[in-house]
Amino acid sequence: MLFEHVEAYLFVLPALFFIGVFDILPGFFAFVMSLTRWGVIYERFAGLDNYAALLDPAGSRFGEFVNSLGVTVWYVLLTVPVEMVISLVAAFVLYQGTVGRGAYRTLYFMPYITSLVAAATIFEWIFDGNVGFLNYVVGFFGIGAQEWLREPRGIFELIGSGLGIAVPGAVAGPSLALLSVSIFTTWHFIGYQTVIFLAGLTTISKEYYEAARIDGASERQILTKITLPLLSPVIFFVGVIATIGAMRSFSQIYILTNGGPLDTTRTVPMLIFRTFFERTSANGIGLGAALSFIFVVIIIAITLFQFRVLGRKVFVE
Repeated sequence: MLFEHVEAYLFVLPALFFIGVFDILPGFFAFVMSLTRWGVIYERFAGLDNYAALLDPAGSRFGEFVNSLGVTVWYVLLTVPVEMVISLVAAFVLYQGTVGRGAYRTLYFMPYITSLVAAATIFEWIFDGNVGFLNYVVGFFGIGAQEWLREPRGIFELIGSGLGIAVPGAVAGPSLALLSVSIFTTWHFIGYQTVIFLAGLTTISKEYYEAARIDGASERQILTKITLPLLSPVIFFVGVIATIGAMRSFSQIYILTNGGPLDTTRTVPMLIFRTFFERTSANGIGLGAALSFIFVVIIIAITLFQFRVLGRKVFVE
C-alpha cells in the first residue's frame, strides 16, 4: 500500500516540479516585490505602502484602478454572455445531426486554434476606419463609416447621436473601441465553447428524450426541462472559465488598441502592464506587483460568488 502511494507521487512529481518552478515560485517572488519600493532597481522594503497607495480613494492611482476595473467589467459583460449564447446555439444545431457536422465542427474550432496575435492583426485591418472591410459592410445598411478601434465615445452615445438624442456621459456605455475588441474576442473563443457544449450534450442519455416525447412533451419543454438542466454543470463550468479568461485578457487588447483611445480599452491587465513596465522610474514594479495581487483577489472573489450563487442552480443528476 505504501509503495502504491510513493508510485503515485512519483508520477505527479514532474508536473508538481514545473508548477512550482513556473507558477508558485514566480508568484511568491511577485508578492515579495509588491511589498517593496522597486523601480528600475530594488530600493527598500515598503510593507503595505503600495497597497495603500493603490486603494487610497484620494490618490490618483486609485482613480486609474477604478476606471480600468470598470472597463474590465464592461469587457466581460460584452463578451462572456454573447460567447455562451452563440456557442450554445451552435452546439444545439450541430447536435441535431446536421449534414456535414464534422466539417462545421472544424470550421467553428479553427478561430480558436488560430494564432491570437495573427488573427488580431487581421482584425485590425478589418476594423480600420479608412480602408477596413467592416465599414464597407455596414455601408450597405446606411450606417456611416466608423473609426471602430479609434472611437472613444460610448456606444449608447453614438446610437443616441444617430437618432438625434443627447445621451449624458454617465450612461454613454462602453466605447466603440471596446466593443470592437469584444467582437474579436467573441469570434476567437466561440469554437472552444461550442466544442465543450457539444461534448456536454452527447453525455445526455437519449432515453430521457424518448420518454418525454412518449409522454407528449413539446420540444420547448424538452429543452427547458431536460436539456438545459442536465447541461447546467457544463454551462456553469464554461461561464466560470470564460469570466476568468475575459478578466485576464491582454494580448488582443494590446494588439488592437494598446489600451486606447483615451484609455477606454485599458483593462486592469493593461494597467498592470503599463505600471510594471512603463513606469519603472516611479516604483512601477512594486506598484504593478501589488496591483496584480489585488486583481487576483478580485478574480477569486468573483469566482467564489459564482460558485455560491450560480453553483446552487446547477442540476446534479
